[in-house]
Amino acid sequence: MLKGRTAFVTGGTGAIGSAIVRSLAAHGARVAFSFHDQEGKARELQRELGGQRAKAYLMDVLDKAGSVKVAEQAALELGPVDILVNNAGITQVMPFAMIEEEDWDRMMDVNVKGMFLVTKAFVRGMIRRKKGAVVNLGSLAGMRVLEVPVHYATAKSAVVGFTLSLARELSRYNVRVNAVVPGLLTGGVSSNVPDKQREDYLAHCTTGRAGKPEEVAELVAFLASDRASYINAQAIHIDGGV
Repeated sequence: MLKGRTAFVTGGTGAIGSAIVRSLAAHGARVAFSFHDQEGKARELQRELGGQRAKAYLMDVLDKAGSVKVAEQAALELGPVDILVNNAGITQVMPFAMIEEEDWDRMMDVNVKGMFLVTKAFVRGMIRRKKGAVVNLGSLAGMRVLEVPVHYATAKSAVVGFTLSLARELSRYNVRVNAVVPGLLTGGVSSNVPDKQREDYLAHCTTGRAGKPEEVAELVAFLASDRASYINAQAIHIDGGV
């Protein structure tokens, strides 16, 4: 499905990120991925997939020059990147009254500004080649009335707006942009969900269970492939039916 393609995944060492890296590789892509402070996990994943088909890069999504450098290096080592998955993100479980300005800024910086800077670095090559696919990781927290941290919900809502507008602009270059919107999962940021909220979610979920990172990863791989060539500017929910 992705043979001959090169992908880059931000935040490739977490539960969802590593599942996405593995899925893209399993479908035939060469995969570069970034890590920030989990070098051991990154190198282990690189060895698992094989150094010729997978490369780990230390990168801060807020480092503009660093993102450009990694984009150039990944293209040299694995080939022109025509798939970008913006997965890196943070959360913080905190009630609104306790959120400080620095908390708000950090949430917006990593989850929104980081996505902007990385996309700028990687999408230039796609525009030149007139081919590519971008998949952004949103969250149901930004799309539904849920008891979630306000600054996190706001940042994830911005992911969808970014996706829709960018898809319109890049359509002239044959570059598709979509968002994947997961609900409660068995790993990743969902690990921080309090038991009360978890039970409430499952009570209203038609499948009656949390999703798996691997299920999200398969959707990402599909959207990145030519099989999804008629899917653009969409925020696709994978939430078990809430």
